[in-house]
Parts: sequence; C-alpha cells; structure tokens
Amino acid sequence: MTDVKQNNLWLDRKQRLQDAEKNVCWDIIIIGGGITGAGILKLASQLGIKALLLEQYDFAWGSSSRSSKMVHGGLRYMAEGQLRLTIESVRERQRLLAEVPELISQQSFVMSHYKKQFPWPWLFNYLLAIYDFFAGQKQRKYWLDRQFHYLVPGIENKSSRGGTQFVDALTDDARLVQRLIQESLQLGGQAINYAKVTGLAYDDEKVSGVAVQADSVLLDLTSKVVINATGAWVNQGFEQQRQRPNISSNNLRIRPLRGSHLIVASWRLPVASAISVLHPKDKRPVQIFPWQNVTVIGTTDVEHSD
Repeated sequence: MTDVKQNNLWLDRKQRLQDAEKNVCWDIIIIGGGITGAGILKLASQLGIKALLLEQYDFAWGSSSRSSKMVHGGLRYMAEGQLRLTIESVRERQRLLAEVPELISQQSFVMSHYKKQFPWPWLFNYLLAIYDFFAGQKQRKYWLDRQFHYLVPGIENKSSRGGTQFVDALTDDARLVQRLIQESLQLGGQAINYAKVTGLAYDDEKVSGVAVQADSVLLDLTSKVVINATGAWVNQGFEQQRQRPNISSNNLRIRPLRGSHLIVASWRLPVASAISVLHPKDKRPVQIFPWQNVTVIGTTDVEHSD
C-alpha cells in the first residue's frame, strides 16, 4: 500500500490525465463509475491504496442514476429467510441516515391489505416488528380501512382491510455516487470520466493493465489489480479476455436483466407515501413513490438478451 495524501479534487481534466499517465503502476484500476466502482474507490482511498477509476461516459451514467432511489433495509430479504442480510441492510440504512441526511432521507411506505389476499395484516406486521427491532425503533402502524383511505386517497376500497405504514429511505442515487467520488479525490484517489477502456494488458496470463482512450489521448496504464465494476455491461468490450485459452473465467457470463420505470407528473398521480402494490401478472411488489416533483412507478425485471 502507498501512503497517499494528495488532494486531487481541484485538478482539471488535463491534470487528471497527466496524473493517470505519470503513475508508473497503480495499485488498483477500477473500470466503471457507478455506485459499485465509486464505493471501491472510496474504500481504497481510505486505506491509502493508489487507486484510479475510469468511466467511459459520465459518473453514474448507467444504472446508478436510473435506480429505484431506495435505500431499504431488506424487508424482502427477511421474508425470504435471509436474516443476516436484512440485519446488515437495516444497520447500513440507519448509519447512512445518521451520517448523510442531506443525501438519504426517511420515506413513508404503505402496503394495502385485502380480504383473502397476501400479505395478511398480522403476518406483515409481524415481519415489520422484527424489522423495527433490527433498526432499534418502532416505525410501523396498522391503519383500519376508513383511516387508511385518508392516508392514501384513491386506493381501491373493495374488500379492503386497511393498510400498514412503515419507514424506509430514499436517496438521490447520482448525487450519492458523486459524493463518494469527491471524497475519494480528497483522500488521494483519482477518477476520470469519458475515459473508455478499450482493452486489457497481460503479463503471462495475469491482467496487468488497461488501454484507455480519453478525448484524443491514448494511454497504456499498468496496475497490480484491475476491477471490472461495470455491472450489466460487464460482458461488453472484453472479448479478447474470454478468447484467451488459459483464463480461468473463460466461460463466466453475467445474465443481464433490464429494470424499467414509468415516470409521470406528480399532479397526475399525487402520492405522499411510497405505495407498494402487487404486479397483476406475477404478484411481484411494485413501488409507486414521489421523487423530485414526479411520481415513479417500478421497477420491472425482464430478460435483456440484446
């Protein structure tokens, strides 16, 4: 590890490119400027590791600016029996609410209950009691039919058994990525956007660096470790790696799914709480929630074979 103390936040683009090129060998090069890549860069910078992040478009350009904006405690994980993951998610949510309230804010959620329809009020509130126990505070309330109608005007009343209100959190996902990158730069990390990795370099059969195109500049950078943090794009642009006969990950593939949201003007579908509804076909939970003067509906998960 290298003791890095230089503040790179105020460097202009030309200086960033010069800094990337002059470093003979980076400890880590991270490909992908979304939340995963930004998180890796932040941790590496905190540890004093000489790290460089490269993003082919703008930071948070892909999934990390088009997410469901939620910082949730994993209520669905608990329903699936993944208690450890739920505990970790709830505690991380509470920590983020305490540390970055300007980026993470509490949000009211509601789930309607109907006769002969899952989830039943007693079961859902039992799960929420455990959920609140992990968070260290009670954040749930069951509303009877008449009261619930005032909380969520326009909700379907036929066969209604009221609804449950609970608390999770929302974030501005793109700003969260930017925050992590800015803090990384202050700690000595380096990040360059509009810098496309066009290929990988090898030392025998070990990845030893990357070829990068940034503006009209072509760079060959070396690194002890290269991390591909491009998410759904992980299979794109690295065909030469998979064609090498002795690479152990030769047959591994990411199966990409596409998540889509509908965005409508808030005056067309005004909501104060995030409303959980069940998809009419596969009964998967879908959220209708307020975000920056619009109402967002989603998400879907469908195969993306293109």
